[in-house]
Amino acid sequence: MNIIFFGPPGAGKGTQAAIIKNDFGLAHLSTGDMLRAAVAAGTEVGQQAKAVMDEGKLVPDDLIISVVAERIEEPDCANGFILDGFPRTLPQAQALDRMLAKKGKSLTAVIEVRVPDAVLVGRIEKRAAETGGARADDNPETLKKRLAVYHEQTAPVLPYYEQAGLLRVIDGNRDIADVTAAIKAALS
Repeated sequence: MNIIFFGPPGAGKGTQAAIIKNDFGLAHLSTGDMLRAAVAAGTEVGQQAKAVMDEGKLVPDDLIISVVAERIEEPDCANGFILDGFPRTLPQAQALDRMLAKKGKSLTAVIEVRVPDAVLVGRIEKRAAETGGARADDNPETLKKRLAVYHEQTAPVLPYYEQAGLLRVIDGNRDIADVTAAIKAALS
């Protein structure tokens, strides 16, 4: 089972990915974590990524796809994986599909955890009040900027997966257990 989780910042993707990972025996893959691990391991791809990151530039799509391609060959991905935070653009989604096809793999589903922006802002305000603003990104202005980037750059990938028949939209404006149940139902 190979899944992608989509949703705006604060929608609960990470929480749900952790639950689904454990319940289905999948690997939870974050491209940021994978890049850092490839750099630390000194792989060829990691060395290329390090050179780009050391210049303060964004890692190009082909390099990220190479990191994902290497990572999904690891033993913990034998039952499948959850991609969280990738792909972020249509070219990345298309490149991911091509890479998976070359490996004889495909996506099982694309889960969009949908939560209205106003609810997300309310969640952040509540969390900031409860934690005293312990996290730097726990403020409405930062969240609004991140939401704008999500809607502008990442959300346009969803129709691509909808046309492929892979998109499952989950109402994320519910209790964690209810969202988990809806995701499990969508995957069965």
